[in-house]
Amino acid sequence: MSALTLVIGNKTYSSWSLRPWLLLRHLGVTFQEISVPLHAPDTATQIARYSPSGRVPVLLDGDRVIWESLAIGEYLAERYPAVWPVDVHERALARSAASEMHAGFAALREELPFNCRSRRAGVVPSLAAQTEIERVVALWSTCRQAIGDDEEGPWLFGRFTCADAMFAPVALRFHTYGIALPELATRYVDTVRQDIHVQAWIHAACAETAIIPEEERGEPMD
Repeated sequence: MSALTLVIGNKTYSSWSLRPWLLLRHLGVTFQEISVPLHAPDTATQIARYSPSGRVPVLLDGDRVIWESLAIGEYLAERYPAVWPVDVHERALARSAASEMHAGFAALREELPFNCRSRRAGVVPSLAAQTEIERVVALWSTCRQAIGDDEEGPWLFGRFTCADAMFAPVALRFHTYGIALPELATRYVDTVRQDIHVQAWIHAACAETAIIPEEERGEPMD
């Protein structure tokens, strides 16, 4: 694979950018990083230089342009089999869970906007958001049950896969807002938070100076 470049938004706020960034880090793939501050006067112009959809993240591989976090994961899987589980049934489950994350959970995302350097108390999710939280917890449990006792490792399928890249920002959201979770889900949140690459992302986020007004936050970039 030629030299890769990943175009991302603010590390503090852009959960979609975290997903392929984290996957590339876990794969050990060397890549360059271009950060475009979101909600700046020239944000749209800057992103348009790289992204045909006007959104981040975007992976550049020579003259190839791949946008959407899950599509980037699938592109990487063509060359790096470790993107997905080896077992065909686990791989199908991982893809299903990742696709559901990519397409759904709108209430969760709206009510618990991503901010990886913040802690907030007193947030009470609506019924819609709580239902989605419970669905995430159920998905995590299903993934762990699918691998049985033979697979070592704390990630959804033992070792880190694209499914973890898709759900890592959700785990960080649960931590940010102090969402009460059952034991298995709490352990998974701790696994995500303690990951050295996630910690590197958060460390870089804490060094950012751009602040997006709360009323303008959300995830419009992917």
